Amino acid sequence: MHRVVIDKPYQFVPPIESRFWPWILQFYLERYLWRTHGIDQFEVRDAELLRRSIEAGHGVLLTPNHSRPDSDPMVLGMLAREAGRPFFAMAAWHVFQQSSLTTFLLRRMGAFSVYREGMDKAAVTKAIDVLAAARRPLVIFPEGVGTRTNDRLHTLREGVSLIARSAARKRAKSGGGQIVVHPVAMKYVFRGEPHRVVDRLLGQIEQRLSWRPQSELPPLERIRKLGEALLTLKELEFLDGPQTGGLYERLDRLIERLLAPLEERWLSESMRPAAEATPDIEARRREVVTRVKQLRTAILPELIDGELSESQREARWRDLQDVYIAQAMSFFPADYIASRPSADRYLESIQRFEDALSDQTTRLEPIKVVIQVGEPIEVAERRTRGGEGDPLMLQITEQLQGMLDQLAGESQAMDESNE
Repeated sequence: MHRVVIDKPYQFVPPIESRFWPWILQFYLERYLWRTHGIDQFEVRDAELLRRSIEAGHGVLLTPNHSRPDSDPMVLGMLAREAGRPFFAMAAWHVFQQSSLTTFLLRRMGAFSVYREGMDKAAVTKAIDVLAAARRPLVIFPEGVGTRTNDRLHTLREGVSLIARSAARKRAKSGGGQIVVHPVAMKYVFRGEPHRVVDRLLGQIEQRLSWRPQSELPPLERIRKLGEALLTLKELEFLDGPQTGGLYERLDRLIERLLAPLEERWLSESMRPAAEATPDIEARRREVVTRVKQLRTAILPELIDGELSESQREARWRDLQDVYIAQAMSFFPADYIASRPSADRYLESIQRFEDALSDQTTRLEPIKVVIQVGEPIEVAERRTRGGEGDPLMLQITEQLQGMLDQLAGESQAMDESNE
């Protein structure tokens, strides 16, 4: 389990507005992305849209998709270089806990912390102030968590619109200009030999399961078999045994088995999901991140207090591990590969298997990243009432998913053969 929950009192980590450090670190950025993530090419599209908003003096909010949590923030450094202006960025608190050097660099690159296990007034206030001051664009990943599904958005957090509208009101009171949102689509494109790499990675996972390599089967069939095997192992761990039904139906059932008892234990009745759950599996999956946040918020305080016995602490960490597993499983979209059998979707699915087995993924190379800047969305001071959903979040979602749909066509196609 990746350590994304920290069992100590939260302290807001503010940014340091430096010109020197973003400038000097840009010289190392490309080398770092190649050595660490196999990224050797970058293409920034429509950066002039962002430059135009900056030159107009607007407060600029950038809302990128978040498919690769380890590399996405660094890739945005290439957009900052193209725009000619460093960014501020809201980052989860746990990334500041990795090392003193990481914290030193993150702060000087403009990052500040946000506490995902509760309401963080300091982070929200800082974000509003940054947008209203309009000295630099602000980056917020609206999905709130890395998903490893590059072509498909998950539910966006509506706190983004709260921050944007609050900044718009603050600017209006001071006689300032507009607040605009630029959705940013980042697409990772594998440029190697996909059949060879897919065969090698699938063979490694099959051997870890003590299987003989299934190279005689088409890649999609091998992925399906491995997915079913890994799901069966989890069913043996958490349920009575292997379950019946379709693969995604079983996955959804396991997610509920993990979350529902924890919600009974930790949440008040008013906070639990409605008993009449939607029959739409994908809709239920989109709700998982919200449910996970509620559970972490409820479980964590007693861990932080430090007054629990060792056995009680272990029990709460087991609960947090179950929550983590449920969220990770919710990022396996139904028919993700079958709907567009591309090299990148095959490799993303394999990397999710690797992550499930060891919390580590194979470095792939060479990879090109396309960074597409979207059209500016002007932020109103007040939310328009009526209709379904927040109008601003709907606009961001529609534009961002539309760009990702277009960029998905740049992936290499994969056929169903085993050659």
